[in-house]
Amino acid sequence: MGHKKITLGKVVQYVVLVFMFVLLVGPFVWELSLSFKGPGDNVYAVPPYVIPRTPTIENYKQVFRQVPVFHYMINTIIVAIIAIAGNVIFSTMAGYALGRLKWRGRNAMLALFMGTMVIPVEGVMISQFLIIRSIHLQNTLLAVALPGMVGAINILLMTNAFKAIPNELEEAAQVDGANVWQQFFHVCLPQVKGTMTVVGIFAFVGAWNDFLWPLIVISDEKNYTLTLGMNRLKGMFVSDPRLIAAGALVSLIPILIFFACFQKYFFQGLEQGGIKE
Repeated sequence: MGHKKITLGKVVQYVVLVFMFVLLVGPFVWELSLSFKGPGDNVYAVPPYVIPRTPTIENYKQVFRQVPVFHYMINTIIVAIIAIAGNVIFSTMAGYALGRLKWRGRNAMLALFMGTMVIPVEGVMISQFLIIRSIHLQNTLLAVALPGMVGAINILLMTNAFKAIPNELEEAAQVDGANVWQQFFHVCLPQVKGTMTVVGIFAFVGAWNDFLWPLIVISDEKNYTLTLGMNRLKGMFVSDPRLIAAGALVSLIPILIFFACFQKYFFQGLEQGGIKE
């Protein structure tokens, strides 16, 4: 036979892939369609339609009229920078201590970090708020960024990256008389730059998308982050889904730009792990 026989398993595989594509991309396509629909479009039509019949960009203009987008964006960038710096610096140092150094209680500490990953964020928010209030940081951008400055998942990523470094590299540095800090900065750190990039991207996306914690700790509108500020588009009694969709996409654009700029380093970091070719 000149053609390959299509097996049932192959058909199931493609069906699952199409289903996952629709599940992941479908909401974004619908939001994009909704944001361009004008007053003449029925957003509740059955069956729904994707291509707007009266396309308009007025929804996006209205978002910028109702919300100080650029001010909130600057606030969010400040929070994201703090989160990125904290995660890259402290997660890298903690990962080196857990992955390369030998000290009593290391395995117990690693298990503790892994245990914190199963605790829901909502379960610790009250204690976080009480701590922030006790040090008089509530209603500040630092209060928004502080809980996200170090993530357990990022520490584990860096720990695995450091563990993957061949021991021969450090042993050669020790023969040359390098101390622990010199081994960290000159031998190990260059080998995990890819994973550090991944950690930075995760920290940026987490800080940019965070909504619940800023909602709890921020009360002054001038300190709103972008996701929190976009909540102003939702009225108390009447909400325009077109306007909300446009606002959601406006807040999503910086993430798309950021990922487009760093996707090369992101995938290199995932492939590289802890070993530099």
